[in-house]
Amino acid sequence: MDARVGDRIVVESERVGQPDRVGEILEVTDTPFGRSFSVRWEDGHVSEIRPAAGSARVVHAVPQPG
Repeated sequence: MDARVGDRIVVESERVGQPDRVGEILEVTDTPFGRSFSVRWEDGHVSEIRPAAGSARVVHAVPQPG
């Protein structure tokens, strides 16, 4: 998964009627088990995740001029 600090990550809900979780990527770490992300979620909670294939998508940040 191609993601950088500042991008947004959307983790799709596993339950019908539950909203997707959206957060800002704070840190990207390559581990022997794959890439992990430190994420600040919309509710302010911060956690580290390693999403399974197809369970999340990245929305790339728009570069700011200057």
